[in-house]
Amino acid sequence: MADTDSPQEIAATFIDKLKASPFVMLGLMDGQHSEPMTAQIDDDQPNTLFFFAGKDNRAAKGGDAMAQFVGKGHDFFACLAGTISQQNDRAQIDKLWSNQVEAWFPGGKEDPNLALLRFDIDSAELWETDISLSGRVKMLFGGTIRGDESSSHAVVGSIA
Repeated sequence: MADTDSPQEIAATFIDKLKASPFVMLGLMDGQHSEPMTAQIDDDQPNTLFFFAGKDNRAAKGGDAMAQFVGKGHDFFACLAGTISQQNDRAQIDKLWSNQVEAWFPGGKEDPNLALLRFDIDSAELWETDISLSGRVKMLFGGTIRGDESSSHAVVGSIA
């Protein structure tokens, strides 16, 4: 494993993990704290995540942003850098809309507070922590984990 997976393979794993658990910490690079948000993935728009938010959400003003992701089993981590902007395109809202989103917006797709945020990813750093069996044994009983028993890591300009 350890760094034998190609950056594209690690990026594909990230997308699969994000689809399974679409929660990230998202924040603008303006000194305010990040907050938990649910990512919406449009397979037709690689390197882009979408978020339904209130127009009063701190990220709604847009700008340079970062998102952090931890996989459900704590076996995958990602840090994404990019730019947030509002994209209140009705066709995109219709495409990404779900019952889970509707639960947050009592006025549905016509809710006056609804904003669709677009996060265009410029770069990402991804870690897959799939430690080998021998590495896990060493963690339990002591010993040094070799690189080939460790995790995969990639710095990518694209998650597609």
